[in-house]
Amino acid sequence: MFDIQEIRSQFSILDREVNGKPLVYLDNAATSQKPNSVLEVCHAYYTELNANVHRGIHTLSQLATEEMELSRRKIQKFINAEHDFEVIFTKGTTEGLNLIAYILTQKLQKDDEIIISYLEHHSNIVPWQMLCERTGAKLRVIPIDENGILQLDQFDQLLSEKTKVVSVNQVSNALGIVNPIEEIIAKTRKNTEAYIVIDGAQSAPHFNIDVQKMDCDFFVFSGHKMYAPMGTGVLYGKREILEALPPFHGGGEMIATCSFDGTTYAGLPFKYEAGTPNVGGNIALGAAVDFMNRIGHENIQRHENALLEYAQRQLLEIEGIKIYGEKAHRTGVVSFNLEGVGISSDVGMILDKMGVAVRTGHHCTQPIMNFFNIAGTVRASFAVYNTFEEIDILVEGVKKAKKMLG
Repeated sequence: MFDIQEIRSQFSILDREVNGKPLVYLDNAATSQKPNSVLEVCHAYYTELNANVHRGIHTLSQLATEEMELSRRKIQKFINAEHDFEVIFTKGTTEGLNLIAYILTQKLQKDDEIIISYLEHHSNIVPWQMLCERTGAKLRVIPIDENGILQLDQFDQLLSEKTKVVSVNQVSNALGIVNPIEEIIAKTRKNTEAYIVIDGAQSAPHFNIDVQKMDCDFFVFSGHKMYAPMGTGVLYGKREILEALPPFHGGGEMIATCSFDGTTYAGLPFKYEAGTPNVGGNIALGAAVDFMNRIGHENIQRHENALLEYAQRQLLEIEGIKIYGEKAHRTGVVSFNLEGVGISSDVGMILDKMGVAVRTGHHCTQPIMNFFNIAGTVRASFAVYNTFEEIDILVEGVKKAKKMLG
């Protein structure tokens, strides 16, 4: 049974008030709140197990190592990776994408091509631009139509023997549009030998992820968007690819042998995990997976899709509202503006006075905003603990903003 009140009771922060109003937290695409079970695991690490991992023979080090490696195995099952050592702990999606772009440097040369889409977060644009600067490769972009939908016929024309990397997000953080990555991957595999990178920052919190079925080479996501602490994340990579590519950072943990004459590197996953990891955060990421598994992926997706459908229907009753990507397949996000209101932050500030937390601005997706010729949008994004009553409060707040600013 899906019991929304029982779920909400697990998030202590939802009991607080903001500006004298009950908190309505609708900024989940930026970061989700954390259930008590995750916070307790993180607290327990620092109060009961605090020690470095993999390096000590003493009891605390051994116990901490066991807990972090158990978390790695939980994540392996969460994304259905073939091996637990294909799961690399990172600080988040941004670090994962930068890691991939760096280790692929030696695989690209002048006039090779990298394909991304118009719907990407800056973190899936800038690392590839930097790779192009290092290698002389060229960046190609899959265009979108007026509904924000990728034009895959144009993608067909972009693919060529020069294509070495295709990197796209599964879900747009700015618009919530779900991209047809299965089709993108199939087209890429049929026509090229390019590396396929999937940004799962906005899909891992909402979908059942199966990287083997997906057949991507890399998949990256952040913990803080799926009920885990900030500074946590995962890079999945196929074993044979990770083994063949060079490391990202150099330091402790990632070596097999080190001397002044040279260094050999450790096997997976440690080759890509130099330095002291975020042990407490990584263990808590496993606890977040446990939390999502207890509720069930289908229940989470069904509830969030119902929230999105209800929010869109209620908002569209407001005269002069524009929802971006309205006709596209979306999840978790409704991104909109009010006619005659030029600055989305003005709407956001009025909503904040009513206790409603939304995100305003360009959402680190300036190319999308430029395409629609706007400075930004108001973005309400949903998580498993949100309710239909909270959407009613959002809608009332937007109506108030329209009356004050229109």
